[in-house]
Amino acid sequence: MGQGKIVAKAKKLKGTSIYMDISSVGATINVMLASVLADGITIIDNAAKEPHIVDVANFLNTMGANIKGAGTDTIKVTGVKELIGNATYSVVPDQIEAGTFMVAAVASRGDITLKNCITKHLEAITAKICEVGGMVEDYGDSMRVYCNKRPSKATIKTLPYPGFPTDMQSQMGVILSIADGTSIINESIWESRFQYTEELNKMGAKITSQGKTAFFEGVKELKGAPVYASDLRAGAALIVAGIIAKGTTEIYNVEYIDRGYENIEQKFRDLGAKIKRVEEN
Repeated sequence: MGQGKIVAKAKKLKGTSIYMDISSVGATINVMLASVLADGITIIDNAAKEPHIVDVANFLNTMGANIKGAGTDTIKVTGVKELIGNATYSVVPDQIEAGTFMVAAVASRGDITLKNCITKHLEAITAKICEVGGMVEDYGDSMRVYCNKRPSKATIKTLPYPGFPTDMQSQMGVILSIADGTSIINESIWESRFQYTEELNKMGAKITSQGKTAFFEGVKELKGAPVYASDLRAGAALIVAGIIAKGTTEIYNVEYIDRGYENIEQKFRDLGAKIKRVEEN
């Protein structure tokens, strides 16, 4: 271990029983990846159940892995000798990207149709969008999201899937920052998630965060300001905030945003936003 990285080696991995103290998506996927070629059987208890856990398992099974129970609390992986490299697989649509555009529609009082999404994966997000005053028309593999009034206040608690996702907390915070009334977000997954609130406050928001809870006193409008993305979802939230803010917003550290969104500025331009990427001198 050194220089910020860990190097681990093993002649051969062996199946075992693993209990996840925290239902982590990344940890569940990494254990699945490690166990598909291990000797014997690996049992993952308290496994994450997000749609992309199921997707990774389906993809590995297409390549010859033997994974059962993905999407439930317990995943059983029976090790195989090798994986096949010529599999063809279509990746599941990203519910967090879809949710980000849902939030943008409500925050901007706009009207957006999202295509190629699995609306069942968005149920927790849809419920909160409707609670704050957004309108959602569900067509199964697409949806229309629109809003023509100031959003209402709400209380949100992030939870493992199928609860409200921590990866949508920052974006939803933008809606609550301009909502009518005082809102509360309780973060139960990722303790560093509220760093974006300091940036929204630079734009005129009135947000107070204390540990795992943040209080949003809704203001009528945000104002453009130079802001810094502290992580992927904070960056997406600041883009939405910049779009609805009065004046010009400059967002720095956009490399975080590129980790989870492809051509996000072009997609927002297609929706009518005035946004462009510039190179720093």
